[in-house]
Amino acid sequence: MPMFPRAIAASAVFATLLGLPSMADQLPPDASYRPLPTQPLDVVKAEDEAAKPGVMQRQRQLFEQRYDLSDHPIPGVMMSGGRKPVQGGVRVKLPAGVTWDSLAQMSPDEIRERGLLPAGFLPLPHVKQATGGQVFPNEEIDEIQHQEGRNLRRFDVDFDIPNRFTPEFPPPIYLTTHPELGDVSHGQLLTIKNYYALMVGVLTPVQIEGLRLLLTPFPQEEFNQTEDRKSADQSLGVTCLDCHANFHTNAAFHQTPDVRPQAARFRIDTVSLRGLYNQQIHGSKRSLRSVEDFSQFEQRTAYFNGDNVSATRKGAHLPDRTNQVAMMAQMQNIIDFPPAPELDPMGRLDPAKATQQELAGEKVFMGKGQCSTCHMPQISFLDNNMHDLRLERFYKIGQTVNGMVILPDGPIKTFTLRGIKDSPPYLHDGRLLTLADTVEFFNLVLGLKLTQPEKDELVAYMLAL
Repeated sequence: MPMFPRAIAASAVFATLLGLPSMADQLPPDASYRPLPTQPLDVVKAEDEAAKPGVMQRQRQLFEQRYDLSDHPIPGVMMSGGRKPVQGGVRVKLPAGVTWDSLAQMSPDEIRERGLLPAGFLPLPHVKQATGGQVFPNEEIDEIQHQEGRNLRRFDVDFDIPNRFTPEFPPPIYLTTHPELGDVSHGQLLTIKNYYALMVGVLTPVQIEGLRLLLTPFPQEEFNQTEDRKSADQSLGVTCLDCHANFHTNAAFHQTPDVRPQAARFRIDTVSLRGLYNQQIHGSKRSLRSVEDFSQFEQRTAYFNGDNVSATRKGAHLPDRTNQVAMMAQMQNIIDFPPAPELDPMGRLDPAKATQQELAGEKVFMGKGQCSTCHMPQISFLDNNMHDLRLERFYKIGQTVNGMVILPDGPIKTFTLRGIKDSPPYLHDGRLLTLADTVEFFNLVLGLKLTQPEKDELVAYMLAL
């Protein structure tokens, strides 16, 4: 008799709905938990290193099949720090024989039955879906190694998104408490080694303590002392700002902690912490309603895949709600958006400063494009709600891509559009590389029937936010 009959029964129902073999045959009854290692670290490491070229090649092939990865920056458009150009154009590749206009004329049922949804609109799998875990871009790895001697490099996988489609590094830092100072990072990545010298005299003691905690490494699933880590050397762990570099994002990715089994866990791109003071919903799926809850809960979710058993084994950090979590929240709540000189205090374009194309884009945004329904200008271009786009109307559920079972996304929170040019790639899993891709995505999913000039106007408008 199985140890966990209800879990196996649920898995069998799940498989039946997908038209797959019974998951009772595919997965152990403890599939909700990460299995303990059955081989010594040196054996696992050697096997992972031998498999790594094939793993990376498979992911490269997926990217090349889905996207145009060439270097085509938008002329004269840089990210807020002025060091990195913004990539332009639609990069998602169309299936043979269709155009964006012809696709937009089809019904979801027709697109699904004919298999015509562009692959770049489907969920993006983790580079190594069966293992998952945090993966950092090389710029972050190299700078942390240089400053702290701490190694964020995994021996089993590398970062998979081409550098031209990631945020500038290090990103600038803007504070609500000192708007007159502009970028207070001085072009440096905040770490435990330099934060005090950079921020003393600018932050309050409470904020400095919160910053210290956000920059202190704590054990994490792939970076820790135990034999099932994915770092070659024993590691102190990771910090909050290893992903949220300078309180923004470096495009580091992970998997949602809120879904099991492993094959169904979707990829999550690191979100920016800019403008957190106006956000009342945290976590792409969990709908946490305070930054204090988020800061505390992440110690068992982002750090340990939502597995409290693993957290206990590896050394969970349990921050004190009053004396630590509150200070971490205080620091996060003073991070501002980059300046947007064309916007007025209510988030609308100033006609005296904006171009005609940007003004036309604002009109589409507020009207035909339906963008402002969720991205409300007066509250930082969001609505503090979760929405289900029901993308599964356009594809067949249950197909497997690089080890990930493609399922419905379900409700996902609305992300802010302020400073959006600084935050590629887009959507919760980073499946869209440019703003032009996002326009085509929503034009299809929402049935907007936008013209090409209207699409271009929308992109121009978002670049001004």
